[in-house]
Amino acid sequence: MAQLTLVQALNEALRHELREDPRTLVFGEDVGRLGGVFRVTDGLQEEFGERRVFDTPLAESAIVGSAIGLALAGWRPVCEIQFDGFSYPALDQVITNLAKYRGRTRGRAALPVTIRIPSGGGIGGPEHHGESPETYYAHTAGLKVVAPSGPAEGYQLLRAAIRDPDPVIFLEPKSRYWTKEEVDAAAAGRLGQARIVREGTHATLIAWGAMTARCLQAAEAAAEDGVELEVVDCRSLVPLDVDTLSASVRKTGRAVVVHEAPLTAGFGAEISARLMETIFRDLKAPVLRVTGYDIPYPAAAVEAAYLPDLDRILTAVQKVLDY
Repeated sequence: MAQLTLVQALNEALRHELREDPRTLVFGEDVGRLGGVFRVTDGLQEEFGERRVFDTPLAESAIVGSAIGLALAGWRPVCEIQFDGFSYPALDQVITNLAKYRGRTRGRAALPVTIRIPSGGGIGGPEHHGESPETYYAHTAGLKVVAPSGPAEGYQLLRAAIRDPDPVIFLEPKSRYWTKEEVDAAAAGRLGQARIVREGTHATLIAWGAMTARCLQAAEAAAEDGVELEVVDCRSLVPLDVDTLSASVRKTGRAVVVHEAPLTAGFGAEISARLMETIFRDLKAPVLRVTGYDIPYPAAAVEAAYLPDLDRILTAVQKVLDY
């Protein structure tokens, strides 16, 4: 066990997989000599050489297209898109080829590609640097979508993603990069499994990525008034662990889903629908969502007003309690 930041935990996960499997490759914009904008790949090129950790041109579609070709040739590529807002030029490759190859070949060709994308806001970045693109990828059949909430989850889930035979979109919460916690290098992660972060009885808060920590803060604040909130970290959006979510909300009878992306067609709507379909009779109130607003991500000076905060979360909790 070691105290690591999320950046360090992801770096260790990459190092472990590069060491364990000679087919693993790491590449993207500035990931080699520079070690990545956030230093997630720091020192890897020096340790494993330029043939396994290397820089690419500033062309996201070419990065993903190269990963597809390498995977078909037997490699296990881990490519980085430098920021969430820069991932859109690669959507054609992701949707048209990466997600469809297994079906197109009737299962004969697996594409074990992991695409790492620093995601979400909260760092005061300029335009294109605070997007939450999870719904685009979750809606694309053939992809798995993972969103860790901190160092321990990041380490375990990145290793699991790299080893998975299917393409995985790995969304790293930028605002959590410098959070430090205990990381067990021997612990194994598994995709498609949510976790109960905090036990509670009055209502369930459901989140992923950076909003998991925000929900924990809200639960701590609510506890001062005698309200015990259960917090569930989805960890994996596709596949989604509906069983764990349903069991938690069945116990509490109330649910609030929290995410950074805009409200309309956000992934919170999918979770709300799944809960309605599976445990409708156990719900004591409608499932509410606390999200970003239906506007482009704002400038750094006002992003705090855009992101879900404690007041908005606790107001939603009070609504489901009063229903």
